[in-house]
Amino acid sequence: MMLFQPTPKVRRIIELLFEGGASDCLFVGGFVRDLFLEIPSKDIDIEVYGLTYKKILKILKPFFRVGLVGQSFGTIKIDNEIDLSIPRVESKLGVGHKGFAVSSDPHLDPYTAFSRRDFTINAIGLHLDGSVYDPFGGIADLKRKILRAPTQSFCDDPLRVLRGMQFVSRFGFEMELRTVEFCRKILPEFSTLSAERIWGEWEKWSLKGQFPGKGLQLLKTTGWVTCFPELSALIDIPQNPVYHPEGDAFTHTALTCDAAAKIADEQNFDQFDRTILFLAALCHDFGKPATTILNDRGVWTSPNHAFEGVEPTTRFLEKMRVPNRVLEHVVCLVREHLAHTAIPMNTRPDFSSVRRLAYRLAPTNIRMWSALCRADALGCGMGQSRHRIETWEEVAEKLEIRDGKPVPILQGRDLLLLGVEPGPEMGKLLHEAYEGQLDGLFNNHDEAVNWVKTRI
Repeated sequence: MMLFQPTPKVRRIIELLFEGGASDCLFVGGFVRDLFLEIPSKDIDIEVYGLTYKKILKILKPFFRVGLVGQSFGTIKIDNEIDLSIPRVESKLGVGHKGFAVSSDPHLDPYTAFSRRDFTINAIGLHLDGSVYDPFGGIADLKRKILRAPTQSFCDDPLRVLRGMQFVSRFGFEMELRTVEFCRKILPEFSTLSAERIWGEWEKWSLKGQFPGKGLQLLKTTGWVTCFPELSALIDIPQNPVYHPEGDAFTHTALTCDAAAKIADEQNFDQFDRTILFLAALCHDFGKPATTILNDRGVWTSPNHAFEGVEPTTRFLEKMRVPNRVLEHVVCLVREHLAHTAIPMNTRPDFSSVRRLAYRLAPTNIRMWSALCRADALGCGMGQSRHRIETWEEVAEKLEIRDGKPVPILQGRDLLLLGVEPGPEMGKLLHEAYEGQLDGLFNNHDEAVNWVKTRI
């Protein structure tokens, strides 16, 4: 475990709570888990026993900036950085994540409170003096890299299956068999989950996943992959073993996502780009189920699957209400992820091909496209694409369009100076000029003006 050194502020908070009558104060949740995994964590969660939230507020308000985050859950935030919670009692009333009543009970014993947590690795408590409360063997599970539910109360909230998916993706753990059975048992309750909560877990899968393919395999093992038909459709879709020795399209997708995680880390992607790359890797072959055939030579092939993947990708992302600014990038990457195959292997693309690719990719760019193509190649077991993706980036770099589409050289003001009035004719000329620019008919402003003079 990393050296546990509570700050003076945290010590003061706990001392005040004990002086005010708290029976116990335990650091809990991801903060403790990450300490044992030696992962730096700034999110401090403390569970307080023996005090109501009103009493906690009264004790701490004279000394700190205290805010009540959720009265029904008894969650209090101190100086916007430390969370205090009160043990909760959940009574199952029906199906789904809303099918139970939740109430705070400051007099609940820690064992019962911890038994309600999602996984044993999140059911470890730590006292201020460093002593550990671990009633369900969470530390041993961390060492064994096992994801396990403390009790059958895991089944009260179906979202926990998707939390398990993203935890497996983050830490590379395996889910133990009884917990897998719990996941299968509550599969019918998937429909009770809101799109926002579902996307929340997929977003964490993309932002924090180091082994995202393992998360996908867990969905398959638990049967929850059927909740995402565009993804489950990839299972058992055959591929040409010459280029895809790894197996079916689902296996390839999982390996491509793992490669995307490595590339995102290597290139130090920010959160926005990382999310886009992960989702593009996840969706890039969604067109294969509808296009895969055994051709006349007895070879499995999926003609036009990049374009055909646009509709299922859009449907998949829209169902989860993925932000449009993410969706539009992902869809463009999926549509163009085979653009490099339009030229012969080991051939350097010409300027026009790279310009037009950059234009079609907008609002995303060749830098992101290259990352997806590299991940796709690595997902086949190849070190690099047979079509040398790096040459496309080199040309794009030379043309200064690696991070965006070409900026129009000819502008409306240029046409005004040439006597062209605003209106349809100007719009037509500007469109023709941009097409000419993409084709390389001119390369600078003077050439563009001379070119358009011949068109007026």
